Amino acid sequence: MARITASVFTSHVPAIGAALDLGKTAEPYWQPLFQGYEFSKQWMKDNKPDVIILVFNDHATAFSLDMIPTFAIGTAAQYQPADEGWGPRPVPVVQGHPALAAHIAQSVIQQDFDLTIVNKMDVDHGLTVPLSLMCGQPPADHFAWPCPVIPFAVNVVQYPVPSGQRCFKLGQAIRRAVESFDEDLNVHIWGTGGMSHQLQGPRAGLINRAFDNAFLDKLIADPAAVAAIPHIDYVREAGSEGIELVMWLIARGAMKDIAENPSPVRLRHRFYHVPASNTAVGHLILENT
Repeated sequence: MARITASVFTSHVPAIGAALDLGKTAEPYWQPLFQGYEFSKQWMKDNKPDVIILVFNDHATAFSLDMIPTFAIGTAAQYQPADEGWGPRPVPVVQGHPALAAHIAQSVIQQDFDLTIVNKMDVDHGLTVPLSLMCGQPPADHFAWPCPVIPFAVNVVQYPVPSGQRCFKLGQAIRRAVESFDEDLNVHIWGTGGMSHQLQGPRAGLINRAFDNAFLDKLIADPAAVAAIPHIDYVREAGSEGIELVMWLIARGAMKDIAENPSPVRLRHRFYHVPASNTAVGHLILENT
């Protein structure tokens, strides 16, 4: 059967993509951030998955205020990098895994989660920046990403947005779906977005190191407690865009220590850095044992 072997958690700041694309990674401002992902890039080479389920939020690229699904799974064979107003990022086309994606949709919907099935979608920095951070920057015209990716979009842009508890339970449903797929696949699940940041209003530029690091502590050791955090706490403590952190709970809920027959998870890497543009960057790698 297929199995989820690891979860990755990372911010997906658009300016990180710009720094990569413009060759600025060695500049003094950016170098400390990219050094924090050197371990991760080697880990990816040593632990290459067959498929990545990548949880992210669309930034008014595939969806708009005309139609905003709470949860949407991409079932296409490939996804083009999106033009977010300054041209598509110079990265490879994202190859999908339609068979596993369709199976997850079937299984998760039968577990009473409503998913929107998306057969055509361009993917923005929310998905491509994490791939660049973890896999390096393959030239768009020469190489592919190391494995297929299933995009899993979550609405954290327009209220009402899903609760952390709902996302945590959805992760558990996705794990059960993967484990019922009858092909032998090594699957990673990634939760992206966050950490604390606010892009507008009187608190624009807010970064809360204490909240971020407490969130990381609890995500590792007590994920059920993190899942119980109400929306208002995210907004108050982590800024209006800090709500993106609920997407990390989908990936965390998919790990084996949350399963019916639990087994421990192992922390392989932890990194936190400010600033990156006007946000805090957080990153974890957890492995099932």
